[in-house]
Amino acid sequence: MDLRAKHTLVLKGGVSAERAVSLRSGAAIAAALRSRGFTVSELDVTTRDFQLPADTDLVFIGLHGVFGEDGELQERLEREKIPFTGSGSAASRNAFDKLRAKSLLLKNGVKVAAGELWKPALPLTVPCVLKPVAEGSSVGLSIVRAAADVPRAVAASLAVSKPMLVEEFIAGREVTVGILGDAPLPVIEVEPKGGDFDYAHKYTAGLAVHTCPAKFAAALTARIQHVALAAHRALGCAVYSRVDLIVPADGDPVVLEVNTLPGMTELSFIPEAARAAGLEFAALCEKILTWSVEAAR
Repeated sequence: MDLRAKHTLVLKGGVSAERAVSLRSGAAIAAALRSRGFTVSELDVTTRDFQLPADTDLVFIGLHGVFGEDGELQERLEREKIPFTGSGSAASRNAFDKLRAKSLLLKNGVKVAAGELWKPALPLTVPCVLKPVAEGSSVGLSIVRAAADVPRAVAASLAVSKPMLVEEFIAGREVTVGILGDAPLPVIEVEPKGGDFDYAHKYTAGLAVHTCPAKFAAALTARIQHVALAAHRALGCAVYSRVDLIVPADGDPVVLEVNTLPGMTELSFIPEAARAAGLEFAALCEKILTWSVEAAR
């Protein structure tokens, strides 16, 4: 199906803590689609009750985080019968709520880091990880390595969001795997410079080293990709996603989270992995749009 004659609306910005990244993602997506001959307009979303232009045929969602990945926007577009990119509302809710995602992944045999809902009286065993139950891009994430750091980490995470998740800390190599269609892209290993892989390290040039493809033995690479694809399927994701994992010394990958609308900036992982697989950014955006419309039929 050639969608070039259709009016594609790229949604960007949004109301979440990831607004700045989303503005970059949306602008990059729109430029890429225009370069492929698509009729594209862009809309900076600043409120949940924004109005869609009357001539909108297709929506490419460039939003991240709350009211982007949490299923609310997807549910609205489903009601209005407007095709949109990525996963539907149910899968989006499954992945965005980290406690719900853990439960579904475990039921489907996917190994995850142990975690529970934080409560003020809950004793924390360090090292541990604190992060919001429903945020993305490592917003509000703290790795607590010493008991003296607990009050600061709790305050920092609670300042971003409630409720909050307490998760076991797993030492290992941090990797991410993009899923495109129903196949994994090359594995990327991420090594932050001078700190943990938080929001700043994800989106500031020079603060993290990406190795793509990651330097693992072939069998372990295949295992990491298999686990990532299993996580994508377990949550009901469609078209594309990105799965973040830790590979500990025993080589048994642990899924940290699944992102249903991963970043599409110049520093983002999905475009980087796609390039390593021989797919340039504009072609990637076209595939995501085309496959999303076909999946919605």
